[in-house]
Amino acid sequence: MENTKDLAFDTFCKLLQHTFISQTEHTSRAERKRRDSFGMFDGYDSCSEDTSSSSSSEESEEEVAPLPSSLPIIKNNGQVYTYPDGKSGMATCEMCGMVGVRDAFYSKTKRFCSVSCSRSYSSNSKKASILARLQGKPPTKKAKVLQKQPLVAKLAAYAQYQATLQNQAKTKAAVPVEGFSWGNYINSNSFTAAPVTCFKHAPMGTCWGDISEGVRVEVPNTDCSLPTKVFWIAGIVKLAGYNALLRYEGFENDSSLDFWCNVCGSDIHPVGWCATSGKPLVPPRTIQHKYTNWKAFLVKRLTGAKTLPPDFSQKVSESMQYPFKTSMRVEVVDKTHLCRTRVAVVESVIGGRLRLVYEESEDKTDDFWCHMYSPLIHHIGWSRSIGHRFKRSDITKKQDGHFDAPSHLFMKVKEVDAAGEWFKEGMKLEAIDPLNLSAICVATIRKVLADGYLMIGIDGSEAADGSDWFCYHATSPSIFPVGFCEINMIELTPPRGYAKLPFKWFDYLRETDSIAAPVKLFNKEVPNHGFHVGMKLEAVDLMEPRLVCVATVTRIIHRLLRIHFDGWEDEYDQWVDCESPDLYPVGWCQLTGYQLQPPAPQSSRDSQSSSSKQKKKAKSQQYKGHKKMSSLQLKEELLDGEEYSFLQGASDQESNGSASYYIKQEP
Repeated sequence: MENTKDLAFDTFCKLLQHTFISQTEHTSRAERKRRDSFGMFDGYDSCSEDTSSSSSSEESEEEVAPLPSSLPIIKNNGQVYTYPDGKSGMATCEMCGMVGVRDAFYSKTKRFCSVSCSRSYSSNSKKASILARLQGKPPTKKAKVLQKQPLVAKLAAYAQYQATLQNQAKTKAAVPVEGFSWGNYINSNSFTAAPVTCFKHAPMGTCWGDISEGVRVEVPNTDCSLPTKVFWIAGIVKLAGYNALLRYEGFENDSSLDFWCNVCGSDIHPVGWCATSGKPLVPPRTIQHKYTNWKAFLVKRLTGAKTLPPDFSQKVSESMQYPFKTSMRVEVVDKTHLCRTRVAVVESVIGGRLRLVYEESEDKTDDFWCHMYSPLIHHIGWSRSIGHRFKRSDITKKQDGHFDAPSHLFMKVKEVDAAGEWFKEGMKLEAIDPLNLSAICVATIRKVLADGYLMIGIDGSEAADGSDWFCYHATSPSIFPVGFCEINMIELTPPRGYAKLPFKWFDYLRETDSIAAPVKLFNKEVPNHGFHVGMKLEAVDLMEPRLVCVATVTRIIHRLLRIHFDGWEDEYDQWVDCESPDLYPVGWCQLTGYQLQPPAPQSSRDSQSSSSKQKKKAKSQQYKGHKKMSSLQLKEELLDGEEYSFLQGASDQESNGSASYYIKQEP
């Protein structure tokens, strides 16, 4: 669906037909009427007290020349506000008393701020004149409707207000802003970010359309000292996920006032929003004298340009509505025993990410974070239906207010046909290790469950009771046929203690008297994901899934992405599927209100590097592998918690492309 709209804005032009006066000469009757009525006082009627009210009414009907539909001018309910052009000065609406820039006022007489004020004044003036005659008072040439403060007094007050603002600006000390800024990070390093369309699960991921550089929007004008919030038109100079580098119209190649803004934020609007909302459009103070006719400038600049669709904010709001609600019960992997699931309750939902509290946790501290589309959560009863191990809760009945999440809310996996040739226990394959996501390991199918699910163990690292087996679906993009790593030049992690190096699959299969899982049973579909090496994004640290970090795509193997966490050693990298619900566009945290973890400072990296060298990767039930620390823990030692953190990246959605895993691809 197209998400930008050509600024051949027919609707805008129609709305503007009663906003601006045509700059061509008026003909005959209207021209004569104007000269006869106002003569030499043309242009100063805001200060005049003897102008006929009827003339105002007539010119509101006759002095408006229709604009050609090919000129996309911004309409603003009869008001288009601009700064003084050095000639016109200020004016006061004789109906509502609003003080504004004279050049922005309605009609050539500049007596009213809008068409509605002009017509209301005319109607009320006639009523006042009739009332005066009924009371026996002599009729006057102009019956005043409202007694307003003199223009000179208002101008003086406005000048005093501007002086006060300038004094405040001089005395106000600059407050340093702590935290991470995507805009500064990208600008200073000339980075590129993955486009929003790469993330189908993220807000606007499926309806982002062709929002790109050059699209025009209406944004707050921060280069202004007016007492009210005003807006101006800006163009997108650069896109980085949801964030856009904007430049106000009129600055041409001057980037001095460029600023970053989240396109899905509440202050970004399509061109024409000010018109329909009655908001003022005011050019920035820095360039207010650059043009004498801002209307003509906008016409020229906006013709043929694009803007956001009128319902853009509505689409953003709709895409941020999440079906999971607090108090819903789900089945989720047990983080202390990979091989089983437990009942957990949704405690909170942020941007589609769920904080799940295990049902037996009395103080609600035993929790687990994952996305609502994660393959690690299921509806109540899922484990029993496929034969998966399940830890029964000590709670015999549901707590008040808790209810089972409907089954249709969970991500559906692709249907498989297990009737013919299928996976069997003992078959060998390669799999991403959920306890060390930077490694792809030699693995074995330990049990075949119903509906295409498999229990898999990592060779050389399995517990005797199978408590560290983990469940993958047959279509999971996190399992691979034998030889996948060798062909794609990825380092394969051999079984622990295996001495015959370098590892050779042929020898290993013969030594273990096992067979490789047939290649044709694996998911070889590769969607046109749009990722490229070097792109920036926000990614969940799946070893500490409550953290969302600044990250980079460092390698792409078909649909498999190597995610590097900026500021951290390569050993913390993680292999993630391109459709993982744990990857997000730049600006996602800002949009959803989630905390973003910035790149680690150098001092922290040094301490972590020395610490990790002292801690070997001991694979056991109590895995203490590489965990990155949050920004609040950077000065603490490496976490030694007794909790698992598991792979959450394998999305089982159908892809829209295909490719062979056995096509060599350069790293």
